[in-house]
Amino acid sequence: MAALGSTSLRQRRTAAARRHPLRPFASHTPVVIVPGLRDSGPQHWQTLWHRRHADFLRAAPDAVDVPALDEWASAIADVLAKHPPALVVAHSFGCLATLRAAQAHGCTLAGALLVAPADPDRFGIDDLIPHAPLSFPATLVASTDDPWLKLVKAGLLASRWGCRLECVGAAGHINAESGLGDWPAGFALLRDLAERAAAAGTLAARAAA
Repeated sequence: MAALGSTSLRQRRTAAARRHPLRPFASHTPVVIVPGLRDSGPQHWQTLWHRRHADFLRAAPDAVDVPALDEWASAIADVLAKHPPALVVAHSFGCLATLRAAQAHGCTLAGALLVAPADPDRFGIDDLIPHAPLSFPATLVASTDDPWLKLVKAGLLASRWGCRLECVGAAGHINAESGLGDWPAGFALLRDLAERAAAAGTLAARAAA
């Protein structure tokens, strides 16, 4: 009976891996979406990704309208602790909170896609986020006309964190108002991140039978 149950578990894991949108690089790695302040609306690419990929997880505090960095970080850390190591897809203030969670809570990440991070100086929290290269692969995605972060500052942050910098042109805050739909180019960046994480050895190993 135990052998039968073990076989069934392996079959379910194999089926799930085949459905994973990041196969073959990250077939067993959780993906956690972290929205920005005021959450991601129904037409935001994060929401569309989550709707399309039901296995994706979401991490945010109850009070998404309040920029309380440590409350955000704690909520993110709670999710990441249950699903290590995960690939995180963060937007705006959620990028800062994700890095705070990694630093203050010791969360293990496989990698992070940091899309249009908000300028930490706007919230007076620059001293609360990392000032050294991250221990996992990361991509910082910026635009040339983001009202929340100038491109020059995005370059400085990417250099500080050891991130790959991707500029998507004039796309505002890279949100629903940017008219990106489900943003296929962004998902391609996530797949690229998964491949880099696989090469770096930060992805979850296949669960033992």
